[in-house]
Amino acid sequence: MADYEHRHIDLSGLSTTRDYKSPGSNARQRPLQRIREEHGQRIVGELEATFEASDLGREDLGAPEGAPASDGVYLEVELAPSVGPTTLEKTREGTRQGAVTLSETGARRIALFVPDETRDVFEAVFRDYAFTEVDEGAEAPKKSRVEPVEHIRAARLRTFWRDDPLALPDDPQAEMWWALWCFADRLERVETSAQRLGLTVGGEDSWLHFPEVVVLPVHGRRAAIEMLLFSTGGISEIRRASDTPTVFTDELEEMANAFVNDLAERITWPGRDVPAVCLLDTGVNRGHPLIEPALAPGDMHAVHADWGVDDDSPSGHGSGMAGLALHGDLTMPLGDASHPVLAHRLESVKILPPDGFEQNDPGSYGAITTSASSLPEITAAERPRVFCMAVTNENRSGAEPTAWSSALDQISAGVDAIEEGPDHIRRLFVQAIGNIADSSRAEDIADGDAFPGEDPAQAWNVLTVGGTTLKSEIAEAGYRDWRGWSPPGDRSPYSRTSALWRAGQSPIKPEIVFEAGNRALSRSGLEALSVLPSLSVLTTAKSVAPHPVTPFWATSAATAQAARLTTRIMAEHPEYWPETIRALTVHSARWTPHMLAEFNATASKSDRKALARKYGYGVPDLRRALASARDDLALVAEQYIQPFRVENGSVRFSDAHVYRLPWPRQVLEDLGDQPVRLKVTLSYFVEPNPSFASAIDPARYQSFGLRFDLKRARETDGNFLRRVNKDDRGENDPRPINEDNDGWFFGPKSISAGSIHMDIWEGSAVELVERDLLYVYPISGWWRERRALGRANSKARYALVIGIETPEVDVDLMTPIQTEVAALLQTGIDIEV
Repeated sequence: MADYEHRHIDLSGLSTTRDYKSPGSNARQRPLQRIREEHGQRIVGELEATFEASDLGREDLGAPEGAPASDGVYLEVELAPSVGPTTLEKTREGTRQGAVTLSETGARRIALFVPDETRDVFEAVFRDYAFTEVDEGAEAPKKSRVEPVEHIRAARLRTFWRDDPLALPDDPQAEMWWALWCFADRLERVETSAQRLGLTVGGEDSWLHFPEVVVLPVHGRRAAIEMLLFSTGGISEIRRASDTPTVFTDELEEMANAFVNDLAERITWPGRDVPAVCLLDTGVNRGHPLIEPALAPGDMHAVHADWGVDDDSPSGHGSGMAGLALHGDLTMPLGDASHPVLAHRLESVKILPPDGFEQNDPGSYGAITTSASSLPEITAAERPRVFCMAVTNENRSGAEPTAWSSALDQISAGVDAIEEGPDHIRRLFVQAIGNIADSSRAEDIADGDAFPGEDPAQAWNVLTVGGTTLKSEIAEAGYRDWRGWSPPGDRSPYSRTSALWRAGQSPIKPEIVFEAGNRALSRSGLEALSVLPSLSVLTTAKSVAPHPVTPFWATSAATAQAARLTTRIMAEHPEYWPETIRALTVHSARWTPHMLAEFNATASKSDRKALARKYGYGVPDLRRALASARDDLALVAEQYIQPFRVENGSVRFSDAHVYRLPWPRQVLEDLGDQPVRLKVTLSYFVEPNPSFASAIDPARYQSFGLRFDLKRARETDGNFLRRVNKDDRGENDPRPINEDNDGWFFGPKSISAGSIHMDIWEGSAVELVERDLLYVYPISGWWRERRALGRANSKARYALVIGIETPEVDVDLMTPIQTEVAALLQTGIDIEV
């Protein structure tokens, strides 16, 4: 086994910054074949009919008494299926784009608000296309705007519905909590009208503010929501308000253990000035001897003071999370004679009300989580921390951004920072993917992929945790003829996946997996049983006497252990950014033999990507995350980058970074055809903009994106630079030929949504010698596309981890790479086109 005793190598100094221009895609979109007269007259006819129907409907609908009258109409504009992301709104016309949905054929349907005062300007676009006389060979006016449009019809409530179609009630009198995504500059108009309609608007502390929208939780009848929508022109999309979240534990089976006090005496407890795991949960029982020394009274909070801060939940969930976040599975340390040294401590924020108190308002959990994360920062502003939450929306898929998941992305990205700039506070958030509920009928829960990860686990910036299990032996009397449901190293049968999320629009989740326990399966395979102690981990109980420890399971257990690992990395490397801690955690992960056998059974990159939505990138290894070995090492870079800049009145790409990789040529050439493995992990935090088409087009949600590319073996430095960066090409340079890029485990097409990207290249040592340049470059985001928001010149930062290992031969790579780094830093980095 390799000795991980060397500091990771700092790669930051081996990069150069270059002006960047996207080379564009090689893919060509098939042009639409339109007969202008026919298409134009049909669309004009649909537009006229739609305006007429909308005006009549507006008269019938009316407006709330005393509220401003409607000043425009909503259209539903359907684009042809072959048309990609398109923005229909135009500032000059005052049109506003709202919800975007996909039909079964792949056509985009867009809610578009057209003001009355500029309706004639909008109509003129279509009339000019349809009726203007055009010389032979000339292009019809407004062609690029009109030809993508397939149909125009009057908008309906369903046009704005961005949730499960079955969750929209048909009954006009049906009452529920609605999440109204409102244009920020029309918020007052919506709020005033809602009140005049007798709708209940959630308090301001439950509103969520994003760059272009404010999310209001509103309770009322469907008919009143429909009147509010069409009378204000201020709502861009509508969803359900989030259901009350459920912490996925049942009544925990107690398990006494007489060695708790002995372990407490053997532990070296942490001081005050160390990183903390901050639990957002049900509170914690501080009186437990395995918790009290690491949790100060002043570090216990509640989002409502009258709730108290203790764990008074029936299951003792928060106290169980606390034990795992501090100590991990207690089974071994309780029975051995070790002397653990803790370098991290705990904080607690109670976010769920105890029995006897009014439940939190549905739809408010984004605001509650935002508020909760600020409480420990007020008390201990300088303390580093990892936020940990195992709370999800029961059976609410995380297939696309929601108010809650977007709030987590805001918290992580530090959008609430008072001072803008690349160094404002970022936060590392560890979140459970959610659990498959218990059932005694095995067939009901047999297909784990049929249970999608739950909101808010889809948040891009968080580290989402799923479950695996190594526990298969059943010790309980009466169940000796039963077996563990999952074989060792497989997905825990408690854990959900993201297999059903749209591959091109949603990030790969979970990123990592930890022990979550196993279910038992009867000999016949028909019955399932949960929460057997022998198939669970062991942690601290809520009540100290008579049972101070208790079994714990599911993704709550996995998430607490993940928070423990990331906080230990933070304690060992206080200089690293949260983005870097996340990168090292993912980078250190390895698939179990069971998982790896599934990955290796297919050569299809799409199949491997699907498996990643089940297993993530594996089980993190603390040793690898903390340090490097001589034949398995990591190079780490932390860099600032400006993705875009305003130039000559328009927004263009700005900077890209090129790294000269310090490969020891002689050592690698001597290894010849010996296999080497290169692993690249890129981590950054985006600022979310969850509006318009953000759920369908990731570039609309992210403030910016980053990608990486590695020089091919047969490419010169110049050809590599010209291929990746159009700005490095001369006017007469042809497009560079794409050299063979095989050897990647997932491949560049696997990267779509998300803000952490990992891939593995395997090849011969002699081939790696020539693959000695790596590009990090920006892709588009709303900072660029939404110039009016004033963020186009913003700077960002990222963490890059590059790992190299020789799995089949013991060779010292650390020493020659360190030598090469020193030489490059002394001579300077020279990369010529």
